[in-house]
Amino acid sequence: MTKLVLIFGIIAGLICGSMFFILHPEDGQMDFSRGVIYGYLTMAIALSTIFFAVKQYRDKYNDGVINFGKSFMIGLYITLIAGVVYAVCWEVYYTNYASDFGDQYVTYLESELATQDLTAEAMETKLSETRAMMDSYSNSRPMRMGMTLIEIVPVGLVISLISALVFGMWLKEKEPVVD
Repeated sequence: MTKLVLIFGIIAGLICGSMFFILHPEDGQMDFSRGVIYGYLTMAIALSTIFFAVKQYRDKYNDGVINFGKSFMIGLYITLIAGVVYAVCWEVYYTNYASDFGDQYVTYLESELATQDLTAEAMETKLSETRAMMDSYSNSRPMRMGMTLIEIVPVGLVISLISALVFGMWLKEKEPVVD
């Protein structure tokens, strides 16, 4: 099982992480409004490898039967491996291409808040909180890595749960034959 989760986890992580480089804007200005959509869509597609891994484990190594717990654990391991690969890819991208991420995000948030019906004081409070968070983000690699993991892990948990329900409870290839 170790080899299986490593392979599928690395594949999922590389798919997610490669999107930073593939979607890198020519002018260096990130599109935060679409980036979230592209990011989570890519994560969902990449983490669909969990379904393939669980099916492969069930069919090749477990005589066509797998329980909920084992299915979920395979998904969880793949999610964690993919998350680490994704966070490392973001760190490489951030260091080389997006070191001004925090500034760009604050500018984006400022333009978004300007369209809302907020008082100047409420807007400045929100912006100052975000600036402080982005300063911490920019100056702390562990914080960046943690926040990057927080992006992908919930997606993986949902897909792991769905695959465990599908394979562990509903899609049994065959029942074991008892002689």
